[in-house]
Amino acid sequence: MAGKLQFTLDDYQKAAIKWRKDLLMLPIIGISDTLQYMTGRPGIRYKENVGTIYADAQFAPYKATRSGDVNLKLDFRTLETHFGNVVAKFEPNSAISTLLGTGATKGDGQMTTPTALHVLAQIAKGLSEHLNDAMWNGVRNANGDTTKDLFDGFDTITEKEIATGAISLENGNYGKFDEPVTSANAVDAAKEILFSLDPRLRSQELYMFCSQDFADKYNEAYALTHAGLPYNDKYDQVCVEGSNNRLHIIPLYNKLDSKFIHICPKSNMLVGYDQMSDAETVMVKEFDPFILSYIATMFFGVQFESIDKRRFKVIELASEATTAGKD
Repeated sequence: MAGKLQFTLDDYQKAAIKWRKDLLMLPIIGISDTLQYMTGRPGIRYKENVGTIYADAQFAPYKATRSGDVNLKLDFRTLETHFGNVVAKFEPNSAISTLLGTGATKGDGQMTTPTALHVLAQIAKGLSEHLNDAMWNGVRNANGDTTKDLFDGFDTITEKEIATGAISLENGNYGKFDEPVTSANAVDAAKEILFSLDPRLRSQELYMFCSQDFADKYNEAYALTHAGLPYNDKYDQVCVEGSNNRLHIIPLYNKLDSKFIHICPKSNMLVGYDQMSDAETVMVKEFDPFILSYIATMFFGVQFESIDKRRFKVIELASEATTAGKD
């Protein structure tokens, strides 16, 4: 197909079949700016139990008659991926012109002629932005028409677990700020979070998932409170002070307007998808004369592997409205 500037329906259909696995993977690759801090779980269709088993068995001074029960705590959760689809209409001639105009097919500094695969790849990559947007605030609605309706995001799961009491002050996996975080108190706020962690959680390599606004305020506060110190030689602080470089600050654009800060190891943040079965498809069909439809299906969902205080903590931020009500 190289060298052509117009393609038939057959060209697109053959590209969809030949490059099916690659096209299905592109939306997952496209969320790598978030997924790099989480654990991808391929091969998940519908539901799979995940979690941790804790046991309180222990060594003691030797006794030939020693015997004891092992009390197992099963911390199982369900990672559910939901089946979704997309039917995206596109006009092939306009798509080719757009690719030529933007240089989207440039490689090694040279312009290459667009192919049917290039067009389909751009559509597939575009799906990832909506997946990323829904990663935290998605709310499952089986009758919905957007990616945010496909699955419950991490913030939504958090709210549901708070409502049931599974995430609570009593369980040690929840905290709440009474005052808004500002550029004056952000360092103290971050250290308050650090010091509140269960010692077993604090001993791990951790990510603090937050908004860019929180990270900016932390950097501003750090610059204000550490001005003139010889080791304060950069503005962007990547770890919370006092954490032995174990609590990494991870600002994400899709955390904008989130009322939560999550602290977890990478292994606790699960992103489920399939990519391994024949249940997911990519195809191209004619919709109208000069108009084609990109049709694809996929499984997707997220979950915490555990919300035990040894693996997880969430901090609820104070809202401006709540603070104003105190005045």
